[in-house]
Amino acid sequence: MCGIIGYVGNENAVPIIVDGLKKLEYRGYDSAGIAVYGESGLFDVVKQKGRLAALEDKLSGFAVKGIMGIGHTRWATHGEPSDANSHPHLGTGGKIAVVHNGIIENYKQLKEYLLKKGICFASQTDSEVIAQLAEYYYNGDIMETIIKVANRLEGSYALGIMCTDDPDRLIAIKKDNPLIIGVSEHGSFIASDVPAVLKHTNRVYYLGDKEIAVLKKDSVSFYNIDREPIEKTLERITWSAGSAEKGGYEHFMLKEIMEQPKVLRDTIASALNSGENKTVIDKLEIERYNKIVITACGSAYNAGFAAKYIFERLCRFPSVEVELASEFRYKDAVIDSKTLVILISQSGETADTIAAMREAKSKGSDTLSIVNVVGSTIAKEADYCLFTAAGPEIAVATTKAFSTQLVLLYILAIRFAARLGRITPEYERELSHQITTLPDKAAQILEQIDFIQKYASESVGSKSIFFIGRNIDYAIALEGSLKLKEISYIHSEAYAGGELKHGTISLIEEETLVVALSNCPSLYGKIMSNIEQVISRGAKVLMIGNQPKIKSDGKLSHIPLPEICELFSPSLSVIVMQLFSYYTAANKGLDIDKPRNLAKSVTVE
Repeated sequence: MCGIIGYVGNENAVPIIVDGLKKLEYRGYDSAGIAVYGESGLFDVVKQKGRLAALEDKLSGFAVKGIMGIGHTRWATHGEPSDANSHPHLGTGGKIAVVHNGIIENYKQLKEYLLKKGICFASQTDSEVIAQLAEYYYNGDIMETIIKVANRLEGSYALGIMCTDDPDRLIAIKKDNPLIIGVSEHGSFIASDVPAVLKHTNRVYYLGDKEIAVLKKDSVSFYNIDREPIEKTLERITWSAGSAEKGGYEHFMLKEIMEQPKVLRDTIASALNSGENKTVIDKLEIERYNKIVITACGSAYNAGFAAKYIFERLCRFPSVEVELASEFRYKDAVIDSKTLVILISQSGETADTIAAMREAKSKGSDTLSIVNVVGSTIAKEADYCLFTAAGPEIAVATTKAFSTQLVLLYILAIRFAARLGRITPEYERELSHQITTLPDKAAQILEQIDFIQKYASESVGSKSIFFIGRNIDYAIALEGSLKLKEISYIHSEAYAGGELKHGTISLIEEETLVVALSNCPSLYGKIMSNIEQVISRGAKVLMIGNQPKIKSDGKLSHIPLPEICELFSPSLSVIVMQLFSYYTAANKGLDIDKPRNLAKSVTVE
C-alpha cells in the first residue's frame, strides 16, 4: 500500500517525482504530495487530496523547483483522505521531511510521549509521528537520528527522509515494506517499485530490512542499523520502460489480459524446457514430504485453491491444505519438517504471506514461493523460489500474474506426481504437452471476444451475480467472482453447485445472473441440474465451458472453450471471466485500473 519515490541529482526533481508517482498510483490514490528542497534552504511542500491529477493541477500554481525531493501517493490507513493527512510530513520546525509506506503499530504511545513534550501534530496519521520523533531527536547528525527513530518504531515501514542541514543527501530505510534504490547518470532514486524509475535507469539495489541507504547525486552507500558499511549487489531489470505503459490500450487491465498468451508461453518454457524454474523444481526432494500447505491472499489464494484439486488428483498426497495467509499466521498450524509450504504472491511483499512464510520456517517446514518480483522479500527468504514471467502488472486487479501462477502450479503438480511414481512417464508427457497448448488456446479466446463484450453490456444493471461450478470449476469460480466485484462493484459470490439448495438458492430471483462453469465431463449432468434449478426460479445463466457444446436460448447463453484436460481448464475459463468483468466495469464507466479502496501490493496487515 502507498507508493513513495525520491530523487537527488542534477535535474529538477519535481517532474521526475510526479512522473514516478504516476507509475506508483496503483499502490494508493486517496491523496498525493511532494516535498522539494528549494533554493530558499527550506522544503517546498505541495499536497492534495484525491488522484494525482489534482496534485498536478495544484503544482501548476506553484514555482516549485529543486534537485532533491520526495513524493508519496497514499492509501489511507490512519486518518481520512485529506490534504493534512497527505504525505510528505514535516517535523514542527520544518527541518525534517518524511514519506512513509507501512503502519506504525505503536504510534499512539509515541504520539502521547511527544505531546507531553509540547509537540503539536498537524494530521491524524501514524506517519507524522516519524517526522516529529526524528525532529525531536535530531542533534545535527541525521544518520544517528534515523537509527534512534528506527529503534523506537514498531510495525512496518519504508521511509524516504530529507533534512535541511543535508541538502545533498537523501536517506532511506525499510522494514517489512519494499524499497528499491536506483542509480543513473543524472542522479539517484528511491522507489516502492521498479516501474517508477524505469524511465531513468534499469540498475537497482534491493534494500533489506533495517538497512540504510544514503543517496547522493553521484553515489549510493549502504549501512546496517549499527551504522556499519555493508556491500550490496547492483541488479539489472530486464523489463523495458514500455512494458509498464498502456501500449495503446484504454486500460492496463485490458493490456495485461491480452498479454496472457505470451507470458504463459514464457513461464511454461522456463519450467518445462530449460531455465531457472526447471532447475528449482528438479532440486525439490518431494519424497521427503507427507503434507503440502498452500498459503496466499486474494487471487493468489484462488490459484492455490484450484491447484489443490490437481495436487490431490495427480500426487495422491495424504494431505493438501490451502490456507488464507492472514489466518495461517495465527492458527498455530500443525506443520513440521515433513511439510512443504507453498507461498504465492505477485509482489513478493504481501504482509500476511511474509508472516506465514516466517511462521512456517520457524516450525521447520521447507518453503517454496511463487512470485513475480525478483529481489522481493518472499523471493529472498523462501527456501526455494519459482518466478512467473508475467512482467510488470500495473492494474490493481491481477490477470496475467494469476495465470502464470496457475501454470507453474500445474507443472509443479505434474513433476511431483511423476517423481512419486503416481503417474506414468507417458501420462506425464501427455499432461506436459497439454500445458504447452495453453498459450495458443488462450489466444483463440482473445480473438473472439465480441460475445463477451455484448453480454457484459447487458449485465451492467445486475444487483448480484453468482458464479457456480463443481470440483475444479468451483475453485476457479472464486476467482471470477472476485474479479467482478473488485472492478465493477457489483455484489458477487461463488458457490459449489451442490450447495445451492442449502440456502443460497433463496437469493435467486427474476433476472438474477448466474455464471456457471462446466469443464468436468463427469459432472456435466450435475451442473446442468443446478442450471435448470436457477432458471426455473427466474435466473439468466451464462455457461462457460467445453462440456458439451450447447445452444443458447432466452435464458441460457453459452461461451464454448477450446478442448483441454479438465485439470488445466481454469486457465481458459478465467480469461473469459476476466474479460466479462473488464467489459462490465468499462460499460459502467469505472476506473478499472484503480478500483476504489484497493491497492495493488498489500504490504500492511
